[in-house]
Amino acid sequence: MKFKSIAKLGVVAIAATMVLAACGKSSDTTSRTDSLNWMSNTTLTTLDPSKAVDVTSDQVLYNAMRGLVTPDKGNKIDLAIAKNYKVTNGGKTYTFTLRNTKWSNGKKVTAGDFEYGIKRSADPKTASQMAYYMANIMNYDKVKTGSMSADKLGVKAMGDNKLQITLTKPQADFINVLALPVFYPQQKTLVEKYGTAYGTTSDKMVYDGPFAVKNWKGSNDAWTLSKNKGYYDNANVKLKAINYSVIKDPQTALDEYQSGKLDQTLLAGKQQVNTYKNNKDFVNHKQFMVQYLSINQSKVPALKNKNLRKALSLAINREELTQNVLGDGSFAARGLVPDTLAYMNGKDFNDYATVKDATTGDLTKAKELWAKGLKEIGKKSVSISIMNNNDQTSRSVTEFLQTELEKLPGLKVNAEILPNNVASGRSLKSDYELSVSGWDPSISDPISPLQTKVSTSPINTSKWGNAMYDMYIDRSNNEDANNQNKRFFDLVNAQKVILNDQGIIPLIQKAQPELMKTNIHGVKYLGNGPVWDFSHAYIK
Repeated sequence: MKFKSIAKLGVVAIAATMVLAACGKSSDTTSRTDSLNWMSNTTLTTLDPSKAVDVTSDQVLYNAMRGLVTPDKGNKIDLAIAKNYKVTNGGKTYTFTLRNTKWSNGKKVTAGDFEYGIKRSADPKTASQMAYYMANIMNYDKVKTGSMSADKLGVKAMGDNKLQITLTKPQADFINVLALPVFYPQQKTLVEKYGTAYGTTSDKMVYDGPFAVKNWKGSNDAWTLSKNKGYYDNANVKLKAINYSVIKDPQTALDEYQSGKLDQTLLAGKQQVNTYKNNKDFVNHKQFMVQYLSINQSKVPALKNKNLRKALSLAINREELTQNVLGDGSFAARGLVPDTLAYMNGKDFNDYATVKDATTGDLTKAKELWAKGLKEIGKKSVSISIMNNNDQTSRSVTEFLQTELEKLPGLKVNAEILPNNVASGRSLKSDYELSVSGWDPSISDPISPLQTKVSTSPINTSKWGNAMYDMYIDRSNNEDANNQNKRFFDLVNAQKVILNDQGIIPLIQKAQPELMKTNIHGVKYLGNGPVWDFSHAYIK
């Protein structure tokens, strides 16, 4: 089995549909020499590494923090704060030697900071949504239930410069997992000083990465990544600052790019992409984010009916969505696992694991199943709401889904268009009926998205559950963990279970077109949650 990519969690952020105004001329280079003006179409929600789950928070933390290792392009992992490491005890013990590096407040980054940060993330009192990535660390199973103190987790500082992590069993992708923010170091004194306010503003946080965050007050739509002098590789960080602005309207962002106020902008919708696709500034990035409709059956009891869920999926014309609403290179998703992430015998994972009826449209069949489902539950009509972000593209996608689904007789669809931080918060609380959700694989393995739908997963906000699905995931993590072929097909079977049950409604696998000034170099696009790495960016 061959895996590709490194990635991260994302909650709802589709690229955008907008009528393009007449295209004016603009310089293809930035006039700045040591700073960049960058845009985001969603807001920053937290700087707490234990609690970050959305794409924008991860993007910022990835550039402002460093863990033991860090992801790189092309399915690679680079050493970061770890200078080297060794694996002993039959693959169960990892010992890391740390570099000499400092926090942005001048204090030394120590192995104790890593021990504290990881244990804080594991502690159920912290309520980290990403702590399940620690499942294989010794004693985590007891720590997560509260039956054992987080102090007993298998993570131990051995002086200031050595850290040891002990697993319950060998885990082939463990080094990849360590790149996630939930494994970042944290300063105990700072956490204790600020309590629940920790990470809620840029000055209630400390940073060990290439940049430090400045000027974020917790709710404003602008912040700055400022060069961090304490960072161990500071000499190779060329930019002094990246100035972020949240711009939800793609036409406004394009106008600011053309006027020179922005050095980069995300393009949105077919018209913008077609207008600029031959421009020298144009770049289109393939992503591993799969977006889907999450179905909260507990909020809409009618959707416990399988025929109604299948009818919803069949009612959606994904070709129309990708070609005419988005038009940005996104394509219909074939499952929860993205295409090109994993292969077996030269075939893509989804060549084995897709279910056509669960991922394609057929309005005639949709109406038949809808009528059948309504009869089974004794109703003539159903009302549901779709929750999504309030950027322009997400609005357009929601309106499209609303129109498509209301082609089913007796179905009323309401739209809940909310700011990113509000939608994200409600999603994590399972406070929605249908939600346009997204997932970037956090590691180069189908287990990353599939693990989120296990009955006990804290990320399973829809609370969908299936014993057969759980069995396949458990088997892949345990008895078949060291048998590559068996494990691959455990995961194939798991995806087939959720698709056959229509536990989710797959929509798209994203692409991200953008314009970027041609004299900007060294910005790494990782194709996942963190997206851009500015640590070696420069202007020439």
